[in-house]
Amino acid sequence: MSKRLVAGIDEVGRGPLVGAVVAAAVILNPHKWIDGLADSKKLSEKKRNELNLEIREKALCWSLGRAEPEEIDEINILQASLLAMKRAVEGLSVTPDHLKIDGNKEIPMQISMETIVQGDAKVASISAASIIAKVARDKEMVLLHEQYPGYGFASHKGYPTKTHLEAIQKYGLITQHRKTFKPCKNCL
Repeated sequence: MSKRLVAGIDEVGRGPLVGAVVAAAVILNPHKWIDGLADSKKLSEKKRNELNLEIREKALCWSLGRAEPEEIDEINILQASLLAMKRAVEGLSVTPDHLKIDGNKEIPMQISMETIVQGDAKVASISAASIIAKVARDKEMVLLHEQYPGYGFASHKGYPTKTHLEAIQKYGLITQHRKTFKPCKNCL
C-alpha cells in the first residue's frame, strides 16, 4: 500500500483591516526533513524567511490561495478564509489524499480531511503552510506600504493598531481596506 499524500493547510490575515486573506497548502517530502517548523507567529521574521525558502525548495509541492478584500466584504471573513484555503489546495501540482486543516472548520471540498485546533503548532505540514502564507502576506503589506507610506503597513501588517486607525482617520480608506470591518465601516 502506498503512503497517503497529506497536505497541511493554514491561512493568515483574518484580523487585519486591509489586504487579502492568504492561505497555503503544503505537502512535505518525507525524504527531505525541515528542522524548526513551528507556528509562524512563534518564529522571528528572520527564521520565518529562512524556513519559507527551505519549505519552497524541499516540499513535494506547495501552493498559495487568496481571497481579496472585495470577496471578504461580500461573503465575510470566515467564508473568504475557507475559499482561500480551497484555492490553495486546488493550486497544488500533486493531488493530496488527505487534508490537515488548522482550526475547526472544514473546506468545502470532496476530499478526506480533518481539522486540528492549533494545528500550526502540532503538525509539521500545517506549520509549513502557516510560514509560507505569513511570509507571502507580510511581503504584500511591505509592498502596500511602499504605495501608501502614511499608513504604516510594513510595521503593523494591516492590523487595527493605534497607528493604523489614526492613519485611516487622517487619510481615509484605500481600495484594499475591508469596508465591512468595523473600524473601516465607521469611516464610510
